[in-house]
Amino acid sequence: MEEDDTRSQYNTTTSKYASAKAIQTRKTQEKDTVEESNRRNEHEFNASHLLLILFFLWIFCLHSIGIYFFTKGFLLTRLVLDHKSECESPPIDVPPDKSGSSFEGCWHPKTFDKAVVIIIDALRYDFTVPFNGDTHLYHNALNVLHETATQRPQNAFLLPFIADPPTATLQRLKGLTTGTLPTFIDAGSNFAGTAIEEDNLVAQLRDSGKTLVHLGDDTWHSLFPGYFDANLSHAYDSFNVWDLHTVDNGVTEHLLPLLSPSKTSQWDVIFGHYLGVDHAGHRYGPDHPAMAAKLSQMDGVLREIIASIDDTTLLVVMGDHGMDTKGDHGGESDDEIEAALWMYTKRDIFGRSLSKFIKPPMTAKERPVAQIDLVPTLSLLLGLPIPFNNLGAPIEEAFIGHNPANWKNLAFVNALTGGQINRYQQEYALARGLDESVTSGPRNLWTLALQIWTETTTAKSMNSEQLKAASAAFSNYQKETLRICRSLWARFDIPSMLCGIGILLLSVIILVLYARSIKEDRAEHTPNVLQKISLFSVFGLVIGGTTALVVPDISFINTSVLGLAAGGMAGFSITFIKPYRGLSIPFPNSTWSWFALVFTISQAIGFASNSYTIWEDEILLFFLSTFAFLAFVSSMRQSIISERILGTYQSSIFIVLTRLVSLSRLCREEQMPFCRSTYYASTTSSTSAPWQLLIPFALAIALPSVIKSFYNGTRSYEGSAAFWIGFAVRLALLGSAIFWTLDAADDGDWFTLNKGTLKSLKTIIAQLVLGVAFAAGSTTFVWAKPCINIRITPTSNDPANERTASNPNSVTILGYANTHGSHYFLLVSNWILATTLIQKPMGGGATGILAWQILALLEIIDSNGLSQSAIGPIVLALLGSFHFFKTGHQATLSSIQWESAFIPMKTIQYPWSPLLVILNTYGAQILTTVAVPLVVLWKRPPKKKGLLRDVGKAMATHILYYATINLATAMWAGWLRRHLMLYRIFSPRFMSGAAVLLVVDLVGIFVAIAGMRWNVLSVAEVFGWE
Repeated sequence: MEEDDTRSQYNTTTSKYASAKAIQTRKTQEKDTVEESNRRNEHEFNASHLLLILFFLWIFCLHSIGIYFFTKGFLLTRLVLDHKSECESPPIDVPPDKSGSSFEGCWHPKTFDKAVVIIIDALRYDFTVPFNGDTHLYHNALNVLHETATQRPQNAFLLPFIADPPTATLQRLKGLTTGTLPTFIDAGSNFAGTAIEEDNLVAQLRDSGKTLVHLGDDTWHSLFPGYFDANLSHAYDSFNVWDLHTVDNGVTEHLLPLLSPSKTSQWDVIFGHYLGVDHAGHRYGPDHPAMAAKLSQMDGVLREIIASIDDTTLLVVMGDHGMDTKGDHGGESDDEIEAALWMYTKRDIFGRSLSKFIKPPMTAKERPVAQIDLVPTLSLLLGLPIPFNNLGAPIEEAFIGHNPANWKNLAFVNALTGGQINRYQQEYALARGLDESVTSGPRNLWTLALQIWTETTTAKSMNSEQLKAASAAFSNYQKETLRICRSLWARFDIPSMLCGIGILLLSVIILVLYARSIKEDRAEHTPNVLQKISLFSVFGLVIGGTTALVVPDISFINTSVLGLAAGGMAGFSITFIKPYRGLSIPFPNSTWSWFALVFTISQAIGFASNSYTIWEDEILLFFLSTFAFLAFVSSMRQSIISERILGTYQSSIFIVLTRLVSLSRLCREEQMPFCRSTYYASTTSSTSAPWQLLIPFALAIALPSVIKSFYNGTRSYEGSAAFWIGFAVRLALLGSAIFWTLDAADDGDWFTLNKGTLKSLKTIIAQLVLGVAFAAGSTTFVWAKPCINIRITPTSNDPANERTASNPNSVTILGYANTHGSHYFLLVSNWILATTLIQKPMGGGATGILAWQILALLEIIDSNGLSQSAIGPIVLALLGSFHFFKTGHQATLSSIQWESAFIPMKTIQYPWSPLLVILNTYGAQILTTVAVPLVVLWKRPPKKKGLLRDVGKAMATHILYYATINLATAMWAGWLRRHLMLYRIFSPRFMSGAAVLLVVDLVGIFVAIAGMRWNVLSVAEVFGWE
């Protein structure tokens, strides 16, 4: 009996062991199967993710190539002749009484042995004339120029000095030394000046044996390397717009000792370039006490220079350009091009042709002279040949003399200048192969002028009327030649422009097909597409390169790049030639899709109008308000009450925020007087009003709470979200608020703290905020677990309930419904912090509202079931474009906030300084591009399939908007290339559209799509890859 019991127990034990081992084996196999499946799914995801990045990189390359070809044909260039004017070869026969050796002057007797040329950067003409009545702070601060020109007209004259756009310092220095006109192709080189190779005033001075000294702006050393005496010259960094005094004090410190009698033998010509006025304008605007103080300082310095020079020295003071009402420049508004020119000598040399011209003009509209006129004027006064490429005319006041007027000398210098221009015209026509119709007009005027001059000089006696006629004839020739040259240099390379437009158009079509035509998983279709693209790109590259080698006079690089682009597009097209079951016609299939199309196309068409382009911000306001109204109506029609309430509430919030942020505006000149700027303290300021300093503090209090409320909607304010949003984001926003408060204190001298100490403190705070945003923020996003909280609650063990008996614990996952979206928004919050810091207080407030609008848009999209619609990515693009204007920007060069490069740094540092300017300028577009994946990820559970496919679709749609706008602005700029407003409105808008497209491409690839990988990895680490 006992033996049977023992055997029974043994069998039972063996059976239980076998059963347990089987269960264990099965669990192990299941575990191995799950792990293998996870590894396989992870590998597939990584491969698909990489292919998606490669596809968008190819799109970026297409955009870059298309923009390059259009820009190459659109931005004007001119042929630079390498001819040099020589002293021994005057352009006309020099009368015996005018000839002399190089020591006495060639072509024309020299009037001065030495010259001191002072450039006061951004010296606007109205800064120099007295003003009565309702004055600004910049009035009556720099009096010495008008004072001397009025009291001693034989010793000084003051005239408006009109610059040719673009009004950037580097382009102006080229015109001031060569006498030629700038072209837009030069504008891109304003921060990387290359040496001037063509004949110029500085080269003529050096070749004549003069000792040249340069003090101030280091741009001169980029343009004229090795020209200046190394022991006496001192160059200073020109781009630190926060520093008003270092450059100016350094110039004065080294300049005044050189003017003492014991030092004058060490130099012949001094170029002193002061930057304080320009920097005061950029930092504060013209109507600010700092500008008045800087102008007063310049007044005192000039009085010291006047007292120090001797009788043989010519003193020239000029501005290279002006500044607009905010203190910026770069465009062609009147305030930007109207600079001042003043010449002074202690000898009685200068004169006027009429007695009414004795006093300087009270406005820049009276008796202006072109800046290129300085080149022949200085050349002849110093006894130098006129540079070969010069197109300027001698300034009358410098040569006509007084008591009595020397009309013979004036006629002679006009004849010399006209002769040199005639030489240049002939050589240029020969080099360009210009036909008779182009050159006949100026040549006839030259023949007439030369005939009058010959008759006058060979007459037994010359009277003033004959000399006046000869002088006027040469002047007419010079003006007509200048007009012809302007038209010649406005010739566009139409084939290159059409090539660029063609590539941009095909890239738009490719994005349409990829975003809205592929019905199945793009991850399955992308490998085949990329394979064809790669194969045909290489084939096109080979064909293009071979063609360039076989056909003469064809650029190898241009042809190869064109072949590369054409081959890639051909490869993409081939995948769509055969009927593909996963493709559909990309035609709008819903009301929302139609509105997305209308918003994009109507805006693209509108850029054909200059008034539409000028008021683009108001058009975008209308579009966004329309969307919010439609979203409200759509939400009211939802069947589920909770979604109806949420949709209508968020739609109302969206439209209120849109109207609120529209109060922040920076008006462009063409909008006046129908627009009032509110972005700065006033329309003539570049600083914030005291009340605006409260905005960053309000943002630090409110924005984290707003974000928290959206997280609480899905119980996602868990894990890292609570610490990051509740503490880190708030702390960083508070740091930004403190930074801008200290900046205002620095501007207004609120504290007695040393300026250097205050700047160091600001820099440290800014670096800490950026460190929180990018270092700590990126670390949190990459390594933190999803924003969820798993709660395990014991349940009553009811034997009757089989479920509770086998599983006695209840598991609740807080935040499960928004696992992907809540984690990805951590990445968006990092860029919110960085963008808020880089913007002025008003711009920071606009950025905070943008963040709120993004979250409201996500709720609208979810409650209306629009995650697959094009409307989400398009509205994000509209938001980015709208907030571009609300953060103090316009599609003009002068609205670029260069001072943002110095927020976390004391000096220019590459590549960080340009990147900061880009973040400041396109911060809104960058932020909305980073947020694009949220259209797909918001309120999506962890097991949702096809997320990467849908993110690629959304990103392609988002980029499609900017690509369409860029294509439209390029087409209209090309079509309207002869429009009066081309370089004021259409060309800057094209350049802005091209720049933002490339920025959005790169941010979409390396931030948004790359961030998608880390987001999925974080979620999959907890929930697996199924």
